[in-house]
Amino acid sequence: MARKDLLDIASLHREEIEFLLDQSTSFKKLFTHSVKKIPALEGKSVLMLFYEASTRTHSSFEVAAKRLSAEVTNFDVAHSSITKGESVRETIETLQAMRTDYIVVRHSHSGLPGMIARQTTASVINAGDGAHEHPTQALLDAFTIKEKFPDPRGKKVLIIGDILHSRVARSTSTLLQKLGVEVAYLGPGSLVPKYVPATIPRFTNYEAAMAWAPDVVYLLRVQLERQDVQFFPNVREYHRVYGITTARLAEIRDRGLYIMHPGPVNRGVELCDAVMDYERSLITNQVENGISIRMAVLDWLTPGGEFPRQESYAAPQRASSTVIMP
Repeated sequence: MARKDLLDIASLHREEIEFLLDQSTSFKKLFTHSVKKIPALEGKSVLMLFYEASTRTHSSFEVAAKRLSAEVTNFDVAHSSITKGESVRETIETLQAMRTDYIVVRHSHSGLPGMIARQTTASVINAGDGAHEHPTQALLDAFTIKEKFPDPRGKKVLIIGDILHSRVARSTSTLLQKLGVEVAYLGPGSLVPKYVPATIPRFTNYEAAMAWAPDVVYLLRVQLERQDVQFFPNVREYHRVYGITTARLAEIRDRGLYIMHPGPVNRGVELCDAVMDYERSLITNQVENGISIRMAVLDWLTPGGEFPRQESYAAPQRASSTVIMP
């Protein structure tokens, strides 16, 4: 059974994940060989409903939708009736009357995309909800890793930084473990949750974490805007203790490790400037791969059905409406 919505990673079956990663490979081959547009979603409409500022995710979804020939509408939250006190439900009722087919939503409140999905026949894609989930970021991270390690089982990914407030850490670690990748967390004790899955080692010391012998170092952005109290003395101290300094980059280069970061990058905090020119930095790859992953997700989801409704999650019984052969 095909899915109507993509709200989280936890509910995805491995078969669904592998299907989306395979489709992303095919879509990437298309647009890297001068095929910039296909008619997969011709006649369909995609609404961008972003309650939080975003550059990479927003633009990536918009490009993905347009490459599938969909019509894209950007809902201007700042100038909508929301600022006059209109509730999210009232907004969705208005949008439902517009008969949009897909809604891509980002919001600071965890769980809000799921609430929207239950109130509309449109396919809802969670583009980030609070500190909860960011499923397409996790998918593009896995896709990027699989490009370097076609069989990633047994590989190790060390996620460094503000784990506590990170929806990326939650979604990406969950997905990678579904693919057989080992994941560990490193960060200040105050920013690494005390209760993490038993399968995820928890480090607060950089040297101890590197002794775990990771294949990929995944840096998280320090999210000062989500921190209501001060979790470390200052950003300079954070960089010294947990950041990729020039000296640490030299060690990483010697060991041949890959570096990833979901962006936007805080230079001088999570990493030094030289990381951006490091030959095994995959940060640019992540940006590029976001388009093909989101094309695959949009092509796979099936709008429709009655609402309000309960989500039924099952492995897909059909191929995508647009199976692209390499």
